[in-house]
Amino acid sequence: MPEGHVTHRIAGELTRSFGGRVMRSTSPQGRFSDDAALFDGHVLDRSEAWGKQMFVRFQDVEEQVNIHLGLIGKFFFTPEVDPLVVGEVRWRLSTDAPPMTMDLRGAIVVAVRSPAEVAAIIAKLGPDPLRADADPEVTWTRIRKSRKPIGALMMEQTIFAGVGNIYRAEVLFRHRIDPLMQGRFLRRPEFEAMWDDLVELMPLGVRDGRIDTVYPEHTPEAMGRDARVDKHGGEVYVYRREGLPCLVCGTPVSRADLTGRNLFWCRTCQPRSRRRTPS
Repeated sequence: MPEGHVTHRIAGELTRSFGGRVMRSTSPQGRFSDDAALFDGHVLDRSEAWGKQMFVRFQDVEEQVNIHLGLIGKFFFTPEVDPLVVGEVRWRLSTDAPPMTMDLRGAIVVAVRSPAEVAAIIAKLGPDPLRADADPEVTWTRIRKSRKPIGALMMEQTIFAGVGNIYRAEVLFRHRIDPLMQGRFLRRPEFEAMWDDLVELMPLGVRDGRIDTVYPEHTPEAMGRDARVDKHGGEVYVYRREGLPCLVCGTPVSRADLTGRNLFWCRTCQPRSRRRTPS
């Protein structure tokens, strides 16, 4: 599932490509036709991301379009007006001068929301490290009261909006945190360092369209190793590196199931926590 940096990246592209322009709004697939018609002929104001949720606003229309990409949702931008439809296009936005079309396919959620519904969705989300208005105290309060593993808590969108499996695994590794340690045992300085790391790393993902988490001394060039080949792109320490040697200590990277998702970590760099006193 795309992580928050993807949602923010696409939201920015939508605003840059269509903001302030009159849009043609259709649903070639047909499932979103009546809703798409609500925005046809209106000026797109802006698109905004909150974690993995996206909201597209139009001038003079109270409702917004809420999008959640899910596992297979993708946006396609074409510098043409109404190009040939390819696949099951749920929502299409087109404009001219200059010509541009956006096709959305495969998203798990494409729905019209009232202002109250938008507010309710946002209210359920935790702070988003990519947003300037994020309040990390909310995240810290929820973590320090929980007996769940910190590796599970980092995947909960009510705690860390936008953080997914890659950032979860990589940030815990970078700070040598046992992913199976209960959240209540995490120390305040550790949390602050992890939050600051997310605030630094995730904007790079928005900018570059890939997740890179290794320090300069562990890049392929610095270590004389081959670059990582993976559809997700980017150089990482543990994510999807099960059985490969840790880039820091050489221990084979471990994998386990945690709340239905693959967890990757290094047993040497992230030793099992012995803490018994909550922070």
